[in-house]
Amino acid sequence: MIATNREDELEGADVRRTRDRDEADEESRRRAVPRDHVVVRGAVGDDLSGVLSVGHRTWPATYEPIAGPEYVAMGLAKWWTSDVITDSIRKGRTLVAVEGDDVVGVATFGAQDESFVLWKLYVLPGHHGRGIGSRLMDAVVARAREGEHRRITLSYLEGNQMAARFYAGRGFVETHRERPGSGLPESVWMVLELETGESA
Repeated sequence: MIATNREDELEGADVRRTRDRDEADEESRRRAVPRDHVVVRGAVGDDLSGVLSVGHRTWPATYEPIAGPEYVAMGLAKWWTSDVITDSIRKGRTLVAVEGDDVVGVATFGAQDESFVLWKLYVLPGHHGRGIGSRLMDAVVARAREGEHRRITLSYLEGNQMAARFYAGRGFVETHRERPGSGLPESVWMVLELETGESA
């Protein structure tokens, strides 16, 4: 749901204020409301269906061309079920990007060994190019810092060029690759070192 533009409601309003005051009010309004009305926050139980929808809408578009429909079906059955998502939300490991009442992006994360792992970061295709993925990533980095982690690791499937460009652009560097077998593309593992004192 997109917030409505309220300028139409002002057509019949009394606009006799001074020009300077109008400009100051406009500047204040721009600073107070995000340009795109998307809020990034921790997920709550009511977000379950929205999170599942993001997974079920992004996975076929992302992975069928590079890994096939069987991989998509396996991934949805393993990582995008109500039980898995509910557990992640309850543990505070899921972030959502919300526009109005709609979840338009998701990130999940968790600690593993010495690393803070980004497990999922997906934005609905119709919302790409709006900085939502970057805002989710900024929130993930902030969570890693809160937990005093020194690095964030992640993986993506070879052939997912959008992911490769996005993560490289955020400073992640490739560390190694894993061959899953069964003719599937390699998993490309990357790391972002979080230097002490570096701002998110």
